[in-house]
Amino acid sequence: MASKRSRTPESEYELAIQPYAPVIKRAESLSVKCTNRNSPVVVFAHGAGAPSTSEWMIRWKNLLANALNAVEVVTFNYPYINGRRKAAPKPEKLVGFHCDIVRKVAAKYPEHPLILAGKSMGSRISCMVAAESDIEASAVVCLGYPLKATNGVIRDELLLQLTVPIMFVQGGNDGFCPLESLEIVRKKLKALNALHVIENGDHSFQIAKKNLELTGMTYEEAEEHAVEAVALFISQITSEKEIDGPRVSLHE
Repeated sequence: MASKRSRTPESEYELAIQPYAPVIKRAESLSVKCTNRNSPVVVFAHGAGAPSTSEWMIRWKNLLANALNAVEVVTFNYPYINGRRKAAPKPEKLVGFHCDIVRKVAAKYPEHPLILAGKSMGSRISCMVAAESDIEASAVVCLGYPLKATNGVIRDELLLQLTVPIMFVQGGNDGFCPLESLEIVRKKLKALNALHVIENGDHSFQIAKKNLELTGMTYEEAEEHAVEAVALFISQITSEKEIDGPRVSLHE
C-alpha cells in the first residue's frame, strides 16, 4: 500500500499537547457551524464481533451524523458477517471490500470531505484504506483502536506510515490500547493526530457504575464529550468552519 505525501499543518493547528485530557469540557461549550459544502461524508466500519446493525453502531452512527453535520454516514457489513463464519478473518483480507465501499461513496459525494471511521477492527482497516494511493480521505476516526495484539505486540507499523490526520477515541481502561503505549506511538506519527480519552471506559467505552458516580456524569454525557471532540478535530482539519470553543490538542 502506498502512503500519501506528508501534509503540512497551518500554524493555527500547531497546538500544545495535553495528553489524556478531555478536549471538550461541556456539550454547551462548542458550536461548530458547517456549510453544506464542507459537511463531510463518513464511511463507518464495524468491529470484529458485531455487525453494523448492533445497538452500539447505530448509536454512534447517529452521534457522528449529528455532531459532524454529515451529508451521510454509510455503514456496511463485511462479508463474513453475513456468512456462516463467526470469527473475523485477518484485516488484510477485508481491505479490498472496504476500499470498494469507500470508492463508491467518494464518487457519490465528490465535493465533500471524506472521513473514514471505524470501531476497533474497523478502525484498523480504515487506516489501511486511508493508506491506499487512490483514496483521498480527509481524516480517519479510530474508536477504540486495537493497538495491542492478543500476543502483546504493539502494532504501530500501519499508523507510522499514515499521513492522513487521525483522531483517536479510547477508553481509559481499554486493554487493547494501553494509553502509555499509544502516547509513545503518537509522538512518532507523521500525521496530525489527536486523542480523546473516555475516563474509565473499556474497549467499547462502557464505564462501570461506581466510576460514573465518581465522575458525576452519565454515560451519555461521556459519549457526547467524545463525539464533540471528534467534531472539533474534523472541523479543524476540513477548515472553513466557524468554531466557537476550545481547540483540539494535536501532534504534528
